[in-house]
Amino acid sequence: QERLAESGGRLVQPGGSLRLSCSASGRAYSSNVMAWFRQAPGKDREFLAAINGSGVRKYYADSVRGRFIISRDNSQKTVALQMNNLNPEDSAVYYCASALRWGARNPADFGSWDQGTQVTVSS
Repeated sequence: QERLAESGGRLVQPGGSLRLSCSASGRAYSSNVMAWFRQAPGKDREFLAAINGSGVRKYYADSVRGRFIISRDNSQKTVALQMNNLNPEDSAVYYCASALRWGARNPADFGSWDQGTQVTVSS
């Protein structure tokens, strides 16, 4: 069974940067599509970025393209999200999740959800 655990969330000032990390355990990690989502209070869970098993293919939501970078280290079974030029609208709980199919974007297509990590952007 695959398990994921996010870390790295904290309070950051507008314009700042933050790097989130997701640690995975389980045999399926290396072949899975990994993705980052976020959910702000009162809003739906929002897809942000996905990366395929080899790390070659990446896809970003329009809201973060050019500011966020997803990467993975299969030797360490980790997935990272580098977030730059943060603004208050980026405040949310951030989650990583896995899927078997490239092209999945809906949270229902992903599994292994953990509790997430809180990111707050405020001065």
